[in-house]
Amino acid sequence: MGGLPRIRLNRIAHAMTPPPRDPSARQRYPSAESLGAMLPQGLSMGVSTSAFQVEGATRDGGRGESVWDSFSHQSGRIAGGGTADVAADSYHRVDEDTALIRDLGADAYGFSFSWPRVQPDGRGRLNTDGVAFYDRLLDGLLAARISPVATLFHWDTPLELTDSWQNRDTAGRFADLAFELGELFGDRVERWVTMHEPATLVFAGYVSAVHAPGERLGLTAALPVAHTLLLGHGMAVQALRGAGVRGGIGLTNAYTPVEATSSDDDDTAAAWLFDAVHNRIFADSVLLGHYPEIPDHFAEALAPLAQIDDADLRLIGQPLDFYGVGYEAPTRVGAPPVLLGRSVAGVHYRVEGWPEFRATGTGAPVAPEYLETALAEIAARYGDALPPVFLTGLGAGYPDVLALDDRTGDRVIADTARIGYLEAHIEAAVRATRPDAPAAAVDLRGITIRSLLDGFEFEHGFTRRWGLVHVDFTTQERSPKESYRWLQALLGSRT
Repeated sequence: MGGLPRIRLNRIAHAMTPPPRDPSARQRYPSAESLGAMLPQGLSMGVSTSAFQVEGATRDGGRGESVWDSFSHQSGRIAGGGTADVAADSYHRVDEDTALIRDLGADAYGFSFSWPRVQPDGRGRLNTDGVAFYDRLLDGLLAARISPVATLFHWDTPLELTDSWQNRDTAGRFADLAFELGELFGDRVERWVTMHEPATLVFAGYVSAVHAPGERLGLTAALPVAHTLLLGHGMAVQALRGAGVRGGIGLTNAYTPVEATSSDDDDTAAAWLFDAVHNRIFADSVLLGHYPEIPDHFAEALAPLAQIDDADLRLIGQPLDFYGVGYEAPTRVGAPPVLLGRSVAGVHYRVEGWPEFRATGTGAPVAPEYLETALAEIAARYGDALPPVFLTGLGAGYPDVLALDDRTGDRVIADTARIGYLEAHIEAAVRATRPDAPAAAVDLRGITIRSLLDGFEFEHGFTRRWGLVHVDFTTQERSPKESYRWLQALLGSRT
C-alpha cells in the first residue's frame, strides 16, 4: 500500500513503578504470578473505558446531546430502564480513577473523547469546558506515568448531526474534529484510535436496532453506513497526520472467527457472507485498500459495495501505525431460516449457539482457543499489510458476588469467573503469537482489559458489570474486585 511511511511504535519502556507487592500475592493469586512471568518483555498491558459508559455529567459543562442520550431515554430500549446521565460519574472523579489505574500498575489507559462534550453540535468551535476535562485527564495520566490511548469516536455521535452516519457529511465533520483534537493534544497521546469497532455500530445500531440510533435498515441498506464510517476513519487518519500528532495512529475493528454449521453449500455460503460483512469489509478496506470480491450470488445483497469510488478506498486504506483487534467470541452460521418452504425475506444467514462452551453473563461463549484462531486468520489474510497489533477490550460481563476473605475475614467482591476469563484469554494471545505458533507473524504489542470501572453497558444498562472496580451507582463508591487484585499481582510479577 502506498502513502506515508509507518511511524515506528515504541514498546512501552516507561511503565510506572508498580505498587509494593503484597507478600501473600503468590499464595493468593498463583496463576497471576505464573502468567505474569510468561508475558513477553515490552508487552503493554492496559485498561480502558469509554466516555458514554463512565463519564456521566451529561448536562454539565456545555455538553451537547448524543444519539445515545436520546436512545437510552426511550422507553424499552435499555434493560432495567437505566440511562448514562450519571453512570460512574468519572467526569467528577477523574483524579480518583487515575489513582486506581496507577495503583493497578497498568502501562496504558484507553479512553474515548465524548464528541458532544468537546463539540456539542458536531461542528464548529470546540467547547472550552469539555476540552479542559480531557486536558486534566491527560496531564494526570502522564504525571502517573500512564500512557494515554485516545479513541476519537466510541459511538456517541452528536444528535445535531442530521441522519448521523447515514449522511456522508458526517465523515467530514468527524475529520474536522480529529484535526482540532490532534492539534490540541497531539503532543501528549501515545496512540490515537480513530474509531472503536465500526462493525458493531453498523449491525447493532442500523440493522438489529439494539444500539443507538436504533435503525432497522436491513443488511443491504446498512452497507453505505459502513462505508461512511470507514471513510470517516480514513479522513481522520489524514487529519491527525495533518495536525502533526506524535503518537501512532490506528483503529480498532471487531473480529469474530466464523464457522459454518455444516459443509453444505448453503451453510458455507452463509458463513462466507457473515464473515465478509462483519469482518472483511472493515479489515480488507483498511488494510488492503479494497472491499472483498463479491460472488455472483451475493451481488444484489452487497450491491452498494460495487459502487464505491476508488478515491474513497485510497483514503480508507492509508497505512496505519497499529491495528486494534476486538475479540469476544466465535460465531457459528448457517443458511437463512426457512418458513413454509421459503427463505425469510431479507434474512441472509442464521446464527446458532455454542452449547459446548460455558457462557459469560451476557451469553457469549467463553472460547479462548478461538482467540488463537482469530489471530491466526488475521495473520494469514493480511500478511505484510498487517501493522503491529493491540488486542483491545478484553473482558466480559459477570455478576459480582460478595464473599469473605479466608485470611482476613474482610468482605471481598469475588468475580472468579472474570479472573478465569482474563487468564485464559491473555494466555491464549501470548501462546498464539509465540515463534512457530499459528499467529507468529502477528506483532502483538499490547493487551487492553475492559473495563477499569463498572459503567453503563449500552443495551444492558446497569444489569451487567464489566469492571475490575465495582461502582456503587448510588454512592459512587469504588471498590476494587478480586479481578483487580489478580491483575495487580500479574502486572507486578512481570520480568
